[in-house]
Amino acid sequence: MTRSNTELARDALEHFAVLHRHLERADLADETVADAVSMRLAAAIEALSRTGESFRTRVLGSEWRVMWATRNRIAHGYAYIDLEMIRSTVEHDVPEVERRLRAEIA
Repeated sequence: MTRSNTELARDALEHFAVLHRHLERADLADETVADAVSMRLAAAIEALSRTGESFRTRVLGSEWRVMWATRNRIAHGYAYIDLEMIRSTVEHDVPEVERRLRAEIA
């Protein structure tokens, strides 16, 4: 069954919400929280990767390539994930992506 762009955007927003709940427990200095936040960030980006190209272009614009590269760095980082990249992404980029997704599906 093919899922709609709206459903996939809601999935991404739910992953972001869980990511924020993890950070309420502790910060990224906690290894378990860092792993959980990284995986939820990657899962949110994965959900967005299944939306249509026109949706991603309209909502995320040129930022999409950077987002996908971030997902790849998480997914293929193996034993090392750059926590400063994760921290910066969560603090500076995720809020804007959430805002854009909410505006699109409202």
